[in-house]
Amino acid sequence: MSALADLNKFEAETRGEFGIGSAAQFGSADLRKAVHVNENFRRANFTSADMRESDFSGSTFNGAYLEKAVAYKANFTGADLSDTLMDRMVLNEANLTNAVLVRTVLTRSDLGGALVEGADFSDAVLDLPQKQALCKYANGTNPITGVSTRVSLGCGNSRRNAYGTPSSPLLSAPPQKLLDRDGFCDEDSGLCDAK
Repeated sequence: MSALADLNKFEAETRGEFGIGSAAQFGSADLRKAVHVNENFRRANFTSADMRESDFSGSTFNGAYLEKAVAYKANFTGADLSDTLMDRMVLNEANLTNAVLVRTVLTRSDLGGALVEGADFSDAVLDLPQKQALCKYANGTNPITGVSTRVSLGCGNSRRNAYGTPSSPLLSAPPQKLLDRDGFCDEDSGLCDAK
């Protein structure tokens, strides 16, 4: 166990693996009401951390691990959360205003009451019921990416995501009549008769 602790300490001191990230270790840490404004948490580990009512505004979390973290009423205003793993995370009433969540995995996470004005969820993976709940009040445009929050969430899009999500693949799968056992029936239209 001490060798693992030494490795984590070494990675943190050398800015992570290959010198490209913080590699900071906050797994299961008590970070309640902590203030970490405009800090670099790239590739850091926040697994199961208690981040309630903390301020991480303007911070960078690229490639960080935040699964099962509790961030109730946490402030991520303007934070870069792109390419993060945030599944099973509690983000109730969190402030994600103008945050960048591009390619973020948010499966089975709870964003109830989260402020998402100007947040960019492009290519993020969310459960369909969570996406639908956010679409009820999502608005704004991200000042960094220039992408509308509603567009990034796919709000108002009558076509469902053809790829599904790991936690609810059947809810977001394409209609069966578009598929047959060998793929698409009609190469031009992609339609076939349901069997």
